[in-house]
Formats: sequence, structure tokens, C-alpha cells
Amino acid sequence: MSYSTTPPNSLILATLGHLTRFAPFDRMEQEHLEWLAARLEIAYYAKGEVVLSPEQGEAHKFFLIKQGVVQGEQGVVQAQEDAAWLELHEGECFPLGALLSKRPVTSIYRAREDVFCYELGAVDFIALTHKSEAFHDFCTRRIANLLEQSKHIIQAQYSQSSAEQQSMSSPLAAIIRREPVACSPETPLREVLTSMQQLGIGSMVAVDAHHRPVGIFTLHDVLSRVTLPGLSLETPLSSVMSPNPYTLPPNALVHEAALAMAKHGFRHILMVENGHLKGLLSEKDLFSLQRVGLRQISSAIRNAERIECLQQSALDIRELAHNMLAQGVAAEQLTQIISTLNDLLTCRIIELELRENPLGDIEFCWMALGSEGRIEQTLNTDQDNGLIFSVPEGSSSDEVRARLLPFALRINKSLDECGFPLCGGDVMASNPKWCLSLGEWKDIFDKWIYHGAPMDLLHSTIFFDFRPLFGAEHLAGELREWLSVEASKNSRFLHQLAANALKNRPPLGMVRDFVIGEGHTLDLKLNGITPFVDAARIFALAHGIMATNTLQRLRDIAAPLNLKPHDAEAYCDAFLFIQLLRLRLHHEQTERGEKLSNRVDPDSLNSLDQRILKEAFRQARKLQTKLGLDYQI
Repeated sequence: MSYSTTPPNSLILATLGHLTRFAPFDRMEQEHLEWLAARLEIAYYAKGEVVLSPEQGEAHKFFLIKQGVVQGEQGVVQAQEDAAWLELHEGECFPLGALLSKRPVTSIYRAREDVFCYELGAVDFIALTHKSEAFHDFCTRRIANLLEQSKHIIQAQYSQSSAEQQSMSSPLAAIIRREPVACSPETPLREVLTSMQQLGIGSMVAVDAHHRPVGIFTLHDVLSRVTLPGLSLETPLSSVMSPNPYTLPPNALVHEAALAMAKHGFRHILMVENGHLKGLLSEKDLFSLQRVGLRQISSAIRNAERIECLQQSALDIRELAHNMLAQGVAAEQLTQIISTLNDLLTCRIIELELRENPLGDIEFCWMALGSEGRIEQTLNTDQDNGLIFSVPEGSSSDEVRARLLPFALRINKSLDECGFPLCGGDVMASNPKWCLSLGEWKDIFDKWIYHGAPMDLLHSTIFFDFRPLFGAEHLAGELREWLSVEASKNSRFLHQLAANALKNRPPLGMVRDFVIGEGHTLDLKLNGITPFVDAARIFALAHGIMATNTLQRLRDIAAPLNLKPHDAEAYCDAFLFIQLLRLRLHHEQTERGEKLSNRVDPDSLNSLDQRILKEAFRQARKLQTKLGLDYQI
């Protein structure tokens, strides 16, 4: 039951004040808002009353919730725990798609509690889309438009944080990024210079038995104190170092260090706490102030000669991710950059290992699996990798495997030292189960496809996203081509995958916005990212698409599935927003010194991000609905 009135001017002003609290009305021009407010009507719907349904025919009104909650139901059954697929709250509107397409809605919209709605006739709705560019953009690119607003807020937040980090008013402890390298004053020059060359550093600090700094030696000193005097390289460091180096405490400000450098001509200042060496600030560090660049990191990785150098590069990758968030780099590009640099780091570890322990004529390919295989790594990622190899004539798979496993174990341990934890499920190349010949990989994939036990389905979600990383890439390429044919032929296996994927529903609530779990949190990876990843993988396998990246899969399946371009775009935008939230969450956890996780308290998000997250989860449900219909689940 509803009633409607034409509001007088005073109510128009009150309506304007209410509208501008929400997107897209907060970005519309005043004249368009006044035009809209003058034409809005207010309607009341009692709890349980149907607001809009497919039986009413072509959508005839635009609804904007003023107060209360409207629930969307799939099918004709009244809302129950498993029937509702969305909840709309104050400031949210519907049914945009139906109005733009001039068709009936596909769901029942029911008042979950007493509801007041602003209503606008369909003719006026279309007229407003022509008048207001901001309104048109919102209605046609709803989630993309909301994402754009969120990105500006995020960029402002991170830019402020980045500026604070680069301020001359920052404490030294905030900008010193690496552990100081030190040695005894009695260390021979040969050993000191060798260490400086291998570690790529320009100075060495001499410390006593209690780790108190007593001197410093720099590359600048080599010419004047070592080469020209013709000193033996067996000379102890104490003979050529500069004694009593200048020190400052961790809470000293950067500008104090800059003044000391300018005043005394120092190139290095030591950070000392309670007499103990804690850090070193160089002239170069002072003026770069964490401006870590993509080229510098990739160059450092390629030129690294020791695992310690790669450990620093791993830290630099995380710092770069923060700086790129500040610059407004999109989540898709950012995760690709993180994954690419992690690829480089892994490859360099393998190269250094092969230099120390060559494998001779063994032909192998190191494969990335899981999120790394999909090129979707965030800052919270463990190892998922495997090995594929060919078997030479006169040899056996077991013989080749026996030579590869110790090699793989050293690689896994080195990656762990660089901040990529060992996989808790032992999905690593050092596990004999995942160090296989091409024929063995085909056999095990074939078993999963035609047997389809629960563990087989779980393994396929990790291993079917494999990607070659280092070595004989043609082996992985041949396996991918074989899989794209075999998986698409087995409809039973795809049905099992779909049924398994649909057990994991996005956490949209019935009583409140979100279904929350432990610690009043929800899991952005399991319940947010995974529904998109799983659906995209299944559709890609079904249509022989060889891409492993989720966004590329979503774009590639649009044509064979007859998806509308704006639907495919909305799926991608939703996936990217959740990825962006994960990146922000991981950075904030790092800043607080917390263990990285994917669990977030939705109440900690601002109202705009809460709204976009709800929309993103709805897109996941929409994609799952498509999956369920296609596989009759």
C-alpha cells in the first residue's frame, strides 16, 4: 500500500539535503538535483509488502530508499535464509538495469521492514539520465562509478601517508629501511671490501664486542687510504676507518641528520640506541627518502649475488606497493607488478642455485600455482609451486626426481627466507607429489578429471591455474594445451566443480549488511575473491580458454557465454575492488606490525567502501547464479 504527495519548496530543500549524502547525488549539479527533487514522490511499504516484482510488467518507477530495508528474492518464494540474494539500505536505488532496458525486473523486491521510498517515474528517470552526466554515468557504470569515488579517497589517504613518510620532520627510525652491516675493527681489508662488493653497500661500520660503533669505512676512503698509500689488503680495518662516527638516536628528526651532514661534510650518520648500533643513514638515503622505483628494484634483483640482497628486494617490493597505492595505481596493475617482481625474485633465486649446484642436462620448468599462477599476488601470499620435467632416454622419472628434489628444497627455503612462507599444505616443488614428469602430470590431471573425489576438486582449484616461471616453458605449454582439451570434454567433472564452487557464497546478510564470522570479520579472499576465481576457472575450462588470470578469463568468457559487455565489466570491477581492499588491509596490517590476514571488520570501512563491497558481493552472486543455471545446480 502506498501514498504519494507533491512536496512544497521546504520539503524539496529537505529532500536535497538528504539526497546529497549518497552517490551519485553528491556529485550532481544543483539544477539537476532540484529538477529531480521537485518530481520525487514518497511512498510507504509495510513490512513484508512487495515493492516490485516481475509480474508487474515493464519497470515503471525508479526507487531510492529513504528509510528501511528492501530485500531481493530470486524466484517467487517469499524470503527465507536461502532465497534472498541482496539487501538494499538507505541511499540505495533500484531497478537500474530494468529501467534502462525497458523490461520487467527479474527478482521480487520486498520490504524487510517498514520502508519509505523516494519514487520517480520511468519517463522522468530516462530524462534525468540525459540531463545529468553524473547520474547517467552512475546508472550505466554503477560499480565502476562508485569505485572511482573510492579510489580518489584512497589516493588522498595514501598520498598523505606517503608525504608524511618523506617529510624532513620524520624520525630516523621511520625512514631507515635496512639492518646495518658491521664487522670487528680487526677484520682484514680484503674481507671488508669483498663483503661490501657482494652486498652492494657503500660503507662498513666497525663495532666492538658489545655492538657499539667505533668507526666507519666507506668506498670514498678506498682511494685515499688504501690504493694510493699502497696498503696490503691484509691490513686491519681499524688502521683506515674513520673513528668516532657521528651518531643520532632513533627519535632524532631527519632534518637534524641533514643539517649535520651539511655542517660537517658527513656522508653517513649512524643511528644508535642505548649505545648500540641500530641503523645507518647515507646521503643517498636522505634525499631519496624511500622513493623506491620499479626499475631500481628489478635491476637490484637481476644483479643480486646473495640471498641477503634478495631479502632486501622483497622488502622493497612491499614498499613499492605502498607508494603505488599513493599514486592511484589500479589493483589490476598493482597485483601484476607485485607478481612480476616476485617472479623475477624467484627466477634469480633459481639462477643463483643453479650456479652453485648445476643440474646438467635435466630439462625442467618451475611452475607457479594458485594466486601466483593467476598473476594475482597481494602482500599476503605463501608458496604454491611445482616442477615439471622431461625424462631423458635411458633414464626414469624417479631418477630425475631424485636429482631435482634437493634442488627444489633449497629454492623453497630461500623463498621462505625472502618472506614467502612455506605452504602449509605442502604444495611445493620439494614435495615428490608435485615434482613430476610431463606424462605424470597428465596422468594425475586425468585422474582428477575422471575421478572427481573431493580432494581432487580441491587440488584442481590450485593446480589448474599453473603458469611456467623458469626453464623449459614448452613443457608447461604442452600440459596446458592438453588440459584445455580434456577438461572441456568432461561435463560431469565441470558439474562437480560448479557444485563445489557454489557452496561458498558471498557473505551478504539477511538481518544486517554482511554475514560476519570470527572476531566480527569476513574473509575477503575466501568469500570475496574466490567466488569470482572459481566461476571464471570453470567457464574457462569448459570453453578451452587457456588464460589463467581471473580478469582475462572473465573477459574471454564473455563472448562464448553471451554475456553483455557491461555485465562482464561489472564482474571485473567487483573483483578488482575486493583485491584493492585486500591490498589496503595488508598494508595497514604491516604498518601495525600485525600478521597478515584477509579478514576485515566491515564496520572499519567507511560508508562508501561498505556500499561498494555489498555491490561487489552482489556481482559475485550474480555470476554464481549464471554458473548454477548453466550447470543446473
